[in-house]
Amino acid sequence: MNPASAAVRRTYLTLQLLTTLATSLIWGVNTLFLLDAGLSNFEAFAANAFFTAGMMAFEVPTGVVADLRGRRLSFLLGASTLCAMTLLYVWMWHVHADFVWWALVSVGLGLGFTFFSGAVEAWLVDALTSTGYEGELDAVFGNGQAVQGAAMLVGSVGGGLLAQAGSLGLPFVARAVLLALTFVVAWVAMHDLGFEPEVGKSPRAEVGRIWHDSLEQGLGQRPVRWVMLTSPFIGGVNVYAFYAMQPYLLQLYGSRTAYGIAGLAAAIVAGAQVVGGLLGPRMRRLVHRRTSWLLLALATSTVALAAVGLVDSFAGVVVLLVAWSFGFAAAVPVRQAYLNGLIPSRQRATVLSFDSLLGSAGGVVLQPGLGRLADLSGYAPTFLLSAAFQALALPLLGLARRERAVTDVVVREAEPHAG
Repeated sequence: MNPASAAVRRTYLTLQLLTTLATSLIWGVNTLFLLDAGLSNFEAFAANAFFTAGMMAFEVPTGVVADLRGRRLSFLLGASTLCAMTLLYVWMWHVHADFVWWALVSVGLGLGFTFFSGAVEAWLVDALTSTGYEGELDAVFGNGQAVQGAAMLVGSVGGGLLAQAGSLGLPFVARAVLLALTFVVAWVAMHDLGFEPEVGKSPRAEVGRIWHDSLEQGLGQRPVRWVMLTSPFIGGVNVYAFYAMQPYLLQLYGSRTAYGIAGLAAAIVAGAQVVGGLLGPRMRRLVHRRTSWLLLALATSTVALAAVGLVDSFAGVVVLLVAWSFGFAAAVPVRQAYLNGLIPSRQRATVLSFDSLLGSAGGVVLQPGLGRLADLSGYAPTFLLSAAFQALALPLLGLARRERAVTDVVVREAEPHAG
């Protein structure tokens, strides 16, 4: 890797480290935080659903901002918005605010994350291309996921310990501080390379054009379409299962205040991200095609999740949680490389944001219903239903495999292009 590309990779990994460390501080205790604020299971997961609804509403508009004004600007807006919304969360927890406030601020949190989604990947691919990088994108995305996993491991465990030592609001305060630091680092180190902002054009006027182009380069391409359509089934299940695992582990452990145990779920997922990010791209080479690896990883994750709903021992669920986490973590960098190689630079951030939108749509549908079922029947049945819903993505990956896309079998990554 040449020095310029190496500098781009370092900036990417640094930003992944800081953003994941900041955001993951609350992941191990988020559901407990909402319940402690006076919300029921239904209201807690409904608040999460409003978060994903916010992501749905703003994914494409913020993707357009990134494609018109620049990926750096989008990232800075994301860091500042998340910092402000996190502080509002702390205030609402302190005063036991009504549910309507949780719904509104959760939408604001969704807005903050949409400024990140799509923009960071688009910035990385454009910058690497501009600096003459000729390696495989799987490897860079895998390194990024490994860094995210390590940061998530530290953040989730640290957040649980902060809550144990102080209060459930303390991890959220620490998160806001780290997001402010992330803003400063991005301001100094992140620059748009290989991308020229379209100064003078109105984002509102360009939404229709970019939306049309993005649909054409996204759902309009058959190899991209089938993989993107798996997002509601996989993304919706992952967000529910991750947050439901926290109180479920506490229930199996036999203590409602062992916040360090609650952080264990996030820590396991973090560890799986490290291993999956480092080994996923390498293990993918054991099979001939990327879609074959995606099918294998999804099947593993689905079976493990279904087993979580059938096993009622703490140790057994922990083992299954490891298998479930590794299944989806090992697929992420391979999926990113598959999609990015088929999307042109000008529409990349918006298409990737639309992919995230589809995942958020699944979360909006699933979380309130499964949260209500957890109130009535416990968590175990919800994991069984989640696995059944996720299994619906397997035929779609099979259709993608039949397309034999140019990025399905790659010896060396070339300039991303339209399929």
